[in-house]
Amino acid sequence: MKEFIEGSRAVAEAVRLCKPGVISAYPITPQTHIVEELAQMVAEGSLNSQFVNVESEHSAASVVLGASATGVRAYTASSSQGILLMCEVLFNIAGMRLPLVLTCANRAISAPINIWNDQQDSISMRDAGWVQIYAENNQEAADMHFIAYRLAEDKNIMLPVMVCMDGFILTHGIETVDIPKQEEVDKFLPVYSPLYKLDTATPMTLGPLVGPDYYLETRYAIQETHKDVLTLLPKLAADFKAVFGRDYKNLLIEEYRTEGAEKVIVAMGSVCGTVKTVVDQMRAKGKKVGLLRVVSYRPFPYQEVYQALKDIPKVAVLDKSVSLGGYAPLAVEVKAACYGKKKTPKVISSFVAGLGGRDITVESIEEIYRRLTTKEVNLDFIDLKPELLKEKYGQ
Repeated sequence: MKEFIEGSRAVAEAVRLCKPGVISAYPITPQTHIVEELAQMVAEGSLNSQFVNVESEHSAASVVLGASATGVRAYTASSSQGILLMCEVLFNIAGMRLPLVLTCANRAISAPINIWNDQQDSISMRDAGWVQIYAENNQEAADMHFIAYRLAEDKNIMLPVMVCMDGFILTHGIETVDIPKQEEVDKFLPVYSPLYKLDTATPMTLGPLVGPDYYLETRYAIQETHKDVLTLLPKLAADFKAVFGRDYKNLLIEEYRTEGAEKVIVAMGSVCGTVKTVVDQMRAKGKKVGLLRVVSYRPFPYQEVYQALKDIPKVAVLDKSVSLGGYAPLAVEVKAACYGKKKTPKVISSFVAGLGGRDITVESIEEIYRRLTTKEVNLDFIDLKPELLKEKYGQ
């Protein structure tokens, strides 16, 4: 059924249809509406789940860890400093191979305090072992939760999945979203049957102390499983299309008008909608431009990205996060995908925009295409206001 609803409500409806047995979260802008909706569903009886109120995001992550460890499908959500407060537990969840799903309503990291959107929070968790997929719009944000549970709970995967959606832009944006019927979701997402769980009848240990003789192998196993995720995601996309009719291709990348393009922007998340608008406008004027959208950031689809870009002369990577003191995170991955190959783009330039919620406008995207010349740029900030920078970059 199609509804004109807020993105947070769409995600809450999707989570409800996934039937988690335990939900725990701590309110933080702009994630709050998601868990408010879920709490209301539990209170009114439309969702048969236990909603556990806690005093912090660290506790919320600990609760869903415990629930998942005992064989229950569980869910949580957070943003920004909340994601950072969860950090210790997020590493544990992945290390214990627990199939949780978390919605990250992307928001800037303090200081200075900023409640608006960029992708610094989820990108900061890129090494935690979680699968990370990024939604462009609210339909995708909702649908990705069905896919996330199916992926996480696959017996060959058993890893947590983070569904990332841009805060405010998507969480508080109102769009038409097709909310499926329960029987459709049940057809796609089977009842959770854990591969292992804590049970007094059959005692086992999760998260034990491991010395140097075994720890390396646990990290290697997660790394190898991420390779399996790259193979499984396209299969899940096909299964999803068969049930719901929506085609997400391979759930790794999306190529938009890249055929014959001379300049291509690589980006993730909701900004890709703006880029598509600019691409259409510039194509109408005879400009050969395109977009490569990265859907799966972890695991990163190196081969698919390379194949999509190898014939493109000039590539711009647009990051909504920054690795201070180094190159921008998405740009690093794109350059790594093309490194050492015989046929690669002549230019792969790195641009950072939209930090702290600054608008990435049509003009911003046009400026990136303009700056994408024969000279490669290692790191450039779009829409920077030099007049706001004091002597020696003071506060």
